[in-house]
Amino acid sequence: CLGKALTGGYMTLAATLTTSKVAAAISSREPKVFMHGPTFMGNPLACSCALESIRLLMRSDWRGQVFSIENTLKEDLFELKNLHTVKDVRVLGAIGVVQLMENIDIEKIIPQFVDRGVWIRPFKDLIYVMPPYIITKEELSALTYSIKDILLNGRPIFQ
Repeated sequence: CLGKALTGGYMTLAATLTTSKVAAAISSREPKVFMHGPTFMGNPLACSCALESIRLLMRSDWRGQVFSIENTLKEDLFELKNLHTVKDVRVLGAIGVVQLMENIDIEKIIPQFVDRGVWIRPFKDLIYVMPPYIITKEELSALTYSIKDILLNGRPIFQ
């Protein structure tokens, strides 16, 4: 959960949180660290990127922005709960999910999003967005509008 958020997604970097007992077991043999490729190797550039990303976050009103994103997602997406193709709509903070009754055909739906000028990557039966905290109301509306437009007026999207 700590990986991509550290650098704001600009560079690969991750962190591992564990108990002292697990950390001791991981570090008991050579090379005495948790080795899992460059993501966990403390790249100085990635660490610098993470520090600046954290500084930007802490100087911002990120709580207020998350609250605003959450409200917009609820306002824009909850109306989809009434569609017969929609199983559920969930919003938590800056995450919005429309769960459909069946799996989506990715090759059919992604071009429809791109045609509307947005990049949304559904997964199985989920259309979800996790926008950055700096998203504008207009940009967020473009995302939610495209989801609604495809589900209400788009070409077939199921497998």
